[in-house]
Amino acid sequence: MTNSRRWMPSPKRVRVLLRGRTVADSNQVMLEHGGGRPPLYWFPPDDVDHRLLVDTGAGGKIVVWDVEVPGHRALRTAYAGEQGYIGFVWDRMDTWLEEDEEVFVHPRDPFVRVDVLRSSRSIRIEALGEVIAETRRPTLLFETGLPTRYYLPLIDTRVDWLKPSDTVTRCPYKGEAHYYSLRIGEKSIDDVCWYYRYPTQEVAAIAGLVCFYPERVDSLLVE
Repeated sequence: MTNSRRWMPSPKRVRVLLRGRTVADSNQVMLEHGGGRPPLYWFPPDDVDHRLLVDTGAGGKIVVWDVEVPGHRALRTAYAGEQGYIGFVWDRMDTWLEEDEEVFVHPRDPFVRVDVLRSSRSIRIEALGEVIAETRRPTLLFETGLPTRYYLPLIDTRVDWLKPSDTVTRCPYKGEAHYYSLRIGEKSIDDVCWYYRYPTQEVAAIAGLVCFYPERVDSLLVE
């Protein structure tokens, strides 16, 4: 652990599952954060099911295990940390839960704040030479360290030019995002905007609203 990374106890119950099998379940996890990198959870060794850990036989300073459940083996997925704590490679596990809520990508950083505020600002978005959205009732999302995002009602966009995309991304603070591409005649912009069908409770006000990438459109004017 470098000086820029800090450990702190988390009050949350955290569980990690693989193929429906609980690999670790703890009310006493440690959260490592800082240093410009995503947070990590560390589990006390007594809260990890060691029957599922398989020694890789690899040498080195860090002890690494595979995680094996019936019908599946996740290679080099668990590793030893300070004071015997055990961590897991996030995306090699199937499900992470904080209490009973699924968390995506990485643990939520307690020092990141997300605020969602309704607004009467005027928003006008142009792309491919056309006005594709215009509203005076946006919902603004402010997230620590990131640009302000402007979420718009679908009714204030040219939905006839928006086509569903297969792209799906996930965010630890907002949930699972789906995308629309823009199609106007023969011209198109892939994944020009995104929306959350079922956002996390903290940002429930953005459910069903669309947010456009400023860098993928011709202009996004805010007044």
